[in-house]
Amino acid sequence: MKKIEILALAVVGLILAGGGILALLEKPSELPTQKTDYRRAPELAGIHAYINADNITIASQRGKVVLVDFWTYTCINCIRTLPYLKSWHEQYRSDGLVIIGVHTPEFNFEKELPNVKRAVEKYGIGYPVALDNDYQTWKAYRNSYWPRKYLIDADGYIRYDHIGEGAYEETEQMIQQLLNERDAKLKGSKPSTGMSSPAAAEVDYSKIQTPELYFGYGFIRSPLGNPEGYSPENTITYGIPERIEPNMAYLQGQWQSSRDFMELVGDSGRIVLRYSAKSVNIVAGSDNTAVLKVTLDGRQAAGADLTYGQALVDEFRLYNIADSSYGEHTISIDLTGKGFKIYTFTFG
Repeated sequence: MKKIEILALAVVGLILAGGGILALLEKPSELPTQKTDYRRAPELAGIHAYINADNITIASQRGKVVLVDFWTYTCINCIRTLPYLKSWHEQYRSDGLVIIGVHTPEFNFEKELPNVKRAVEKYGIGYPVALDNDYQTWKAYRNSYWPRKYLIDADGYIRYDHIGEGAYEETEQMIQQLLNERDAKLKGSKPSTGMSSPAAAEVDYSKIQTPELYFGYGFIRSPLGNPEGYSPENTITYGIPERIEPNMAYLQGQWQSSRDFMELVGDSGRIVLRYSAKSVNIVAGSDNTAVLKVTLDGRQAAGADLTYGQALVDEFRLYNIADSSYGEHTISIDLTGKGFKIYTFTFG
């Protein structure tokens, strides 16, 4: 889960895994007692472009069950929900379920249609995706989180919503309930009651002690480890001190501070971080091509985007650069390639 505003996260149960949180669930006694007590689903608004559809609206899907999923393609929490969404799409679309992925960008490069198309293809998403670049649909739903799922019944009412990862069985049971209600009206056959079992990575949130770390000065939640700190829109030559503290990123080399990211201005640089988790991802990109050499605890790192400990960064996306065991580790990234931009560290 990511959020735009800083709220009292204790209310929603913070889990330090790229900002993932437990769902906000209403107590049974607080649930509406009749259909009109639910909120009408707002229409999609201000959509910049569509993928896997020429056009789609909430109104055009009346009579079906609609799942609206707010996501953005570099959000690790969103990525980890995709196997479940894809499984539900395959299992229930013939029963009347329509999934609409509302892609609301966190960073400017996520507004670019070619970038989102590549991500949709990479993750094998077959349901419609609508680009909400100006946050108009986000605001219409009064949303503040990535990911967030809204379930809309056949009459157009929001009957359920879930924030963040998890609660997959509960969400699927609600999909089945709404499809059964729809079929009862149509006097048709009921959908399958078997639960889908997608192949998805298991994450033990209790063992992740490092929060998502942002590099853009407009997004920062914790300070930079270097004593020089951030200097908005300025270039600083950083050096890594002998002693580094956990859960703080340290830079070496010449870096420029921007609202969304830190950019390597010199030809080479380094990033060092002590963290507590299992896997490490970065959201990064380069207008040219940057080469990353990654070591973990002094040895060559292994990750999905590494080959013999190295990665080429030429697209703006999420890169998995370390995957080991849960615990405390130190990762070091040696960089070559002027123009490399880093946005966040996220963990799993």
